[in-house]
Amino acid sequence: MPRPDPLPSPRASAWMRFRRIMRWMSLVAILAAAAAVYFVMRGEPDIKIHMLIATALGAGLSVLLGTALMTLAFVSSGSGHDEQAHRSGDQLQPREPE
Repeated sequence: MPRPDPLPSPRASAWMRFRRIMRWMSLVAILAAAAAVYFVMRGEPDIKIHMLIATALGAGLSVLLGTALMTLAFVSSGSGHDEQAHRSGDQLQPREPE
């Protein structure tokens, strides 16, 4: 009789979730960068290419950085890392004054 697949560990499934969210948000970052470039071009007709590249990189990387930090906060909370940090703080005994 075949064995069922083992359940993934909570940490492994949390990292799979992180990667999935980042894939979708990279598409959103590309759309945000394209929208930013469009609005800059619309406002100034004779803009240089360097300004457009800087705008695209700034908008896209800002969206990706914000997404990565927020997703890591949720992954940390959902995978049990926060509880482990809290428990290790409870186990520490206060030092007696000398």
